[in-house]
Amino acid sequence: MKSTFFLCLLVLSSAFAGEDGFVPMFNGKDLSGWVNANCAPETWSIKDGVVSCTGVPTGAMRTAKQYENFILECEWRHLTSGGNSGVFIWGSPISAPGVPFLRGIEVQVLDQGYMKRADPTKPRWFTTHGDVFPIHGATMEPHGDHSGQRSFPSEERSKPSPEWNHYRITGNNGTLTLAVNGKVVSGGDKCFWRKGYLALESEGAPVEFRNVRIKELPSTGATAAESAPLDQGWKHLYNGLDLRGWKAPTGAEERWKASNWNLKLISGQPATPLWSESEITDGEYIADFQLPKDADLSRACTGFCVRGQAAPAVLIGSGHAPIVFGADKVKPGQWYRVRLTLNGSKATATLTEPQDANPQVIEGTLEGAAKGPVGVADFGTAVSFANFFVRG
Repeated sequence: MKSTFFLCLLVLSSAFAGEDGFVPMFNGKDLSGWVNANCAPETWSIKDGVVSCTGVPTGAMRTAKQYENFILECEWRHLTSGGNSGVFIWGSPISAPGVPFLRGIEVQVLDQGYMKRADPTKPRWFTTHGDVFPIHGATMEPHGDHSGQRSFPSEERSKPSPEWNHYRITGNNGTLTLAVNGKVVSGGDKCFWRKGYLALESEGAPVEFRNVRIKELPSTGATAAESAPLDQGWKHLYNGLDLRGWKAPTGAEERWKASNWNLKLISGQPATPLWSESEITDGEYIADFQLPKDADLSRACTGFCVRGQAAPAVLIGSGHAPIVFGADKVKPGQWYRVRLTLNGSKATATLTEPQDANPQVIEGTLEGAAKGPVGVADFGTAVSFANFFVRG
C-alpha cells in the first residue's frame, strides 16, 4: 500500500509541474489569456481542451501578453481537405492595414489537399509541410530552400486531414525554427520584429488545436524598436459576419454587405451614416478603406464620422470637413488606413498605405457633442471597408 501511494504521488507531481518548464497556454475550459483580435465571437471556442476555429471570418486570436524567446508546442488538424490556417509569431496587436492578418512571422498550417490549387507548370511558391515566412511588413532571412523570404521545409512530414500534426516552434534572439512531427524543417534568422504577440489564424476552413504549451527562454534584450507595439486597448467593431454592433440607416440596410473581413458599401442613393453602437469621447478610431478603381475623387467619396455628428470629421475626396484627404492623397484601388485621434475639439488624422513609412497627417477642429458613436459616411459611392477599431 505504501509503495502504491508513493507512486501515485510521483505521477501527480509530474503532471502538475509540467515537462522542463512548459506551461499550457489554454486552461481547457475557456479562452482566458487570449484576445479575439478581429473575428466574430463564435469563431473561436474551446471544449475538453480542444481549441476550435470555424475558419470564418479570416482573422486571428492572439495572446494577451507578448513573448520574446520561447519554445511553443501544439498539435493541429484540419477538419476538411485543403484547409488553411497558421500560427503567427511576434505579431502586432491588431491587423495590418488593408488585410485581416497580424503583421509578423507566419508558420503555415496548411492541409495537403490545398496542393490541388498549385500550378505544376509554375515555380513552387508554397508547400503544405511547414513553410515559415514574414507577412505585411515583417522581415526574415530564410533558412534552406526558399522563395524570397519564404522558407520551404527540407522534408515533407505533415499528415493530411483529419490526422493530427505536431509543431515545435522555437524563437530565440530573432531566429525561428519549426519542427514538424519531430524534426526541424524550416525557419529563418534576423526576424523583425523579434518580440510580440503569438496568434492562431482563422482562414476559411475549420481547424482544431490541442496541447498548446509554451516554455519561455531568457530574454536577449529585444529593444522597443525590435518589438511589436503593445496593445493599447483596441476593440474591434466589425465581426466579419454581420452588422452586430452597428445601426444601419433606414432604407440603406441592403447596401451594407458583410463580406468576410470586408464590409462593403454598394453604390446607390446617398444615405445617413452607418453608426456604431459603442460611443467614444476622447480616444482613437481606426478604419481601413478601398475605393473602386473608377472612383471620382473630384467629389466626396467616403468619410468617417465621430461623436454622432452626421457630417464627417474625415472626408476622402472633395468637399468640406475638418480634415480632407483629396485626390492628391488617395489612389483608387489602393487600401488605406485612417487613424483618427480625438482630444477635446482637436482631431488629428493619419492616412497610411500598407507598409508606408511616411504617413500623411492632418489636424482639424471638431464642433458639437463631446461623446457619441463613430460612423461611416455614405455618399452613394461603392467602398470596401475593413479593420474598424476604437479605443478610449
